[in-house]
Order: sequence, then C-alpha cells, then structure tokens
Amino acid sequence: MSQRDTLVHLFAGGCGGTVGAILTCPLEVVKTRLQSSSVTLYISEVQLNTVNGASVNRVARVSPGPLHCLKIILQKEGPRSLFRGLGPNLVGVAPSRAIYFAAYSSCKERLNHVFAADSTQVHMVSAGAAGFTAITATNPVWLIKTRLQLDARDRGERRMSALECIRKVYKADGLKGFYRGMSASYAGISETVIHFVIYESIKRKLLEHKIASTIDDDEESTKEASDFAGLMMAAATSKTCATSIAYPHEVVRTRLREEGTKYRSFFQTLSLVVKEEGYGSLYRGLTTHLVRQIPNTAIMMCTYEVVVYLLNG
Repeated sequence: MSQRDTLVHLFAGGCGGTVGAILTCPLEVVKTRLQSSSVTLYISEVQLNTVNGASVNRVARVSPGPLHCLKIILQKEGPRSLFRGLGPNLVGVAPSRAIYFAAYSSCKERLNHVFAADSTQVHMVSAGAAGFTAITATNPVWLIKTRLQLDARDRGERRMSALECIRKVYKADGLKGFYRGMSASYAGISETVIHFVIYESIKRKLLEHKIASTIDDDEESTKEASDFAGLMMAAATSKTCATSIAYPHEVVRTRLREEGTKYRSFFQTLSLVVKEEGYGSLYRGLTTHLVRQIPNTAIMMCTYEVVVYLLNG
C-alpha cells in the first residue's frame, strides 16, 4: 500500500467516524447512562401509603427503559445534556477511526500475500490488529467522554468541562487512571472482528452479484447510489450481529470508567455485576445501543467507502 493510499484511508475513516458521532450523540448518552451503576438516579420516586395513612416516597428499584431515561434527562438536565461528551468524542473519533481504517487496510494488504487473498483469516487478523492499535492510542479520550456523559447536573448547575475532568482523573489516579476500562475494550475486539468478517463477506457477495449483472448486460461496472445503499445494509447487518454477541463488554467498560468505582478489573467487574444485578444487567442499554450503533455504523462505513471511491477516482 502506497503512502497516498494510507492517507486516503486515514482521511476517509476520520470523515466516516465524525459524521456518525455527531448524528448519534444523544443515543450514546442514553446508552451510557443505562449501562452505569448509577442508573437508579433516573428512576422516578413512587408514593407508598403506610398502614396509618401517612405516605412516604421511595425510589423504585427497577431498570428504566431508554425512553424513560431520555425523558428524565430532558426534564432534569435539559436538551444540552444529550450532547455531553461530544467534544471528546469529536476529538477522539476522527483519529480513532482514521487509525483503525488505515491499520486495517494496511494489515489486510500485507496479509493478502500470506493467506488466501480476502479470506476470513485475513479479515479476522486485520480487524483484531486494527482494533488493538486504535484502542491503545485513544483510550484516554473515551474515558473522559464516558465521565462527562455520566456527569448528571440539574438545569442551571455548572457543568464539568473536559479539562476539569482530565485534572480530576489525574489527581485521583495519575496517568494510569486514563487507561481504566482498556481491558474491556480489548475484550471488545471480538465484536470488531465479527463485524468485519460478516461485512467483508456480504460486501464480496454484493460485488460478485454486481460483476455478474454487468457481464450479462455487457456494461462497464461503475459505482451507483444503490451500491452504497447495499454497503450501508451490509454494515448495519454485520454490526447488529456482532454487537448482540459481544455487548456485555460495553457494560463492563462503562462500570470500570465510573468515578470512585468499586470495579477493578474485567473479570472482577463481570462477576460482580452478575452477582449483584443478575445476567440481564449485562445487556442493559442494548436496545439503545443498537438503535444508535446500526445507523452510526452504516453512515460511517458508507462515508468511508464514498470518500475512498472519490479520492481514488
């Protein structure tokens, strides 16, 4: 792969990630709140009547749904809170996706000379290596983003800035504090691998069908809007499958990134969440995550493919 090709994939990956992050930020905030251990802060108080007729307020101990969580955030904190963490997200998503796609394309190019070209082994190893590279480089940004999204403030209260959050993390835990949750992110590489294996497989089938149809019609193969729509569907399908399988690592990662948390490591957090809240808690926020991630991935992958196509002429 030439230096120009690498730059093309860097730029395309950055564009795709940025567009997707902006459009789906509110869903990201709701998902993070649902994954956290402090989700009960958003459960409405219920009034209970005692035997002597007096009434007391108690907090209901049931998990709120995505719409209820969204409603409470809007009521208590206002619409701006739905974009908490967008700054770090924009700072991190472009380099993260750029690094990821550049590493993925570069690794795939090299491995095509080792394994059968565009085989499942090539896609798996390339996706794993790219995920590891991007996670290691950008974890501090995602930790700050998560802390800001979990920073619930009522309307009118002064909100914590990204710089204040950075100082707070460093004061509490030093440099190692910025790498909390990285073990869960590494576990999440499995999601990336599954996603890209399925995506590349569907993409190859679509390309084969396109080539076959152009041969039958005796026409030159060119990119059309329907081709990019097909890639969006391929991305949405592959991401749905991958996310549903690997979702628990998302919950574990959010818990590890919480401030003053009792969670210390990946497996300790996994077992503690199951012990205290049951297996169902490992899938809290999954619906919101899918609603956000499916269009986000479709937008990101399609933007990436469009930019690569345009830049390569």
